[in-house]
Amino acid sequence: MAKHAFLVLFSLTLTLLCALSFGREFEKGSSFRTLDVSAYLRSVHPAVASDAVLKAKKKTDDISSDDGPVLDLMHRDAPSSPFLPLNSSWRDLFAARMERDSARVKAISSRVRFMQGGYELSDLKPVTTSQKASSVEDLQAPLASGLNEGSGEYFVSVGIGTPPRTFNLIGDTGSGESWLQCVPCTNCYNQSVPLFDPTSSSSFQQLSCSSPVCSQLQTRSCKGNRCVYQIQYGDRSFSVGNFATETLYFGSNSVQNVAIGCGHNNQGLFVGAAGVLGLGGGPLSLPTQVAQLYGNVFSYCLPNRLSGQSSPLIFGSGAVPASSVFTPLLTSPVIDTFYYVGLSGMRVGGVPISVSSSVFQLDANGNGGVILDSGTAVTRLVTSAYNAMRDQFRANTRSLPAAASVLIFDTCYDLSGQHSVNLPAIDLVLAGGAVVPLPAANVLVQVDDAGTFCLAFSPSQDEFSIIGNIQQQSLRISFDKQQARVGFASDQCT
Repeated sequence: MAKHAFLVLFSLTLTLLCALSFGREFEKGSSFRTLDVSAYLRSVHPAVASDAVLKAKKKTDDISSDDGPVLDLMHRDAPSSPFLPLNSSWRDLFAARMERDSARVKAISSRVRFMQGGYELSDLKPVTTSQKASSVEDLQAPLASGLNEGSGEYFVSVGIGTPPRTFNLIGDTGSGESWLQCVPCTNCYNQSVPLFDPTSSSSFQQLSCSSPVCSQLQTRSCKGNRCVYQIQYGDRSFSVGNFATETLYFGSNSVQNVAIGCGHNNQGLFVGAAGVLGLGGGPLSLPTQVAQLYGNVFSYCLPNRLSGQSSPLIFGSGAVPASSVFTPLLTSPVIDTFYYVGLSGMRVGGVPISVSSSVFQLDANGNGGVILDSGTAVTRLVTSAYNAMRDQFRANTRSLPAAASVLIFDTCYDLSGQHSVNLPAIDLVLAGGAVVPLPAANVLVQVDDAGTFCLAFSPSQDEFSIIGNIQQQSLRISFDKQQARVGFASDQCT
């Protein structure tokens, strides 16, 4: 009996020890994530593009899908980008990226403040296209990257006109309208291909001033009964020209009568790109215009710079992975361009940060909230949330060698002698309770060639927060306006 009791006690003790050991491993696995530092330090220099690297870029004609055509989305700093300037250090390229990023955030801030200042959006009906693209169920398009693609972080190749010509447009969730540079041009920036000539396209249709589509422009005028649009981005970038409808080609499939601007006077940080593909909200964005054709849902996955790969931008039922977790897609009462998402908090190292969920809330007057933006690189958090997140992150990284602050970053590390490091896990806690774990590569950003990495977050100078594209990398993010929700799924870029 005593022997049996001993064996039972021994078994229970062993089980408890195993459970404690497993618990520690589970805690470590959920509280820390490993960053492969060597992958960054041995990667191809961003200013060097070899034939082998360029072959890594997917081409639209090589991509097929059961759901429909595909367009590629790629990061502008990817090693496969053919637009990277030679003889530039990584630090120089990163500084230029941060300069564009600051301009982007200022543009968003000025737009929000302008709309809160009393400008009222009309109650506009969505634009509809006259024909579904080749009667396919879903529409897909690949997003790609090129350094000269202006202020945009990602670009997409689209065929425009009949016969179609391919143009690289900035894929931008912060833009509500699409446009490209056209001849004749009175003031145009340099782009990588010849300008679009509307007279060479049989499907180009100039809109009249009385057109219902023209009336949906926020800023418009009339010249010789021709509808004239004007778009200003807040950082003094702008595009002005005729508003028209045109046929857009996504791979071998086409969508007719898409409203698009034909810009004759354009200026700003768009050098290299032919224009902007508006993926934001509002009645004239591409997702809204094709909503009735593809179920009012689309998704993208922003590829990591190191991957050198592109990733499909998808419209339709195939856009939402089954593994997605969701949070409400919120609507600002003052501006319909930006996508606001429900965020209730954050966890660092498995522990919630000490901040009220109210700091992330969008109120009835359009104040606060969290914008999900593909054109902003670095996530901006309202100051109280940023300080709490940063302090908790620092407390968990005391063993890492610190480095001096760089540009907008106040938490940096010298990882030059490291092969890999364990970082405290950062998780986004969505409204509704779902959790989005950020990969380690989405937490630190490399800022130079010497191995300096910084926490890829910054305090916001405004009352609202922005989730930038560094934090969105490798997550398939779906915008389901039909059900007013945003989905997040890991490892769904291909």
